[in-house]
Amino acid sequence: MQKIVSDPKIMMGKPVISGTRITVELILEKLAAGETPQQILEAHPRLRDEGIKAALAFAAQALRYDVIYPTIA
Repeated sequence: MQKIVSDPKIMMGKPVISGTRITVELILEKLAAGETPQQILEAHPRLRDEGIKAALAFAAQALRYDVIYPTIA
């Protein structure tokens, strides 16, 4: 199962899918732009479906904290 890790030596410490340099941010941006999970998987052969699900779960958990987030109008 792929999981999310953060290492200052990889992608400046951004959360990435374990064993890759694919950031959670990249996955979320691609999904927001309308790419399907299948298109993302085809573009990144080292990524598996579990990695996309892990990225979404990580983002959901990060948003659970009591923090005010600025929005872009």
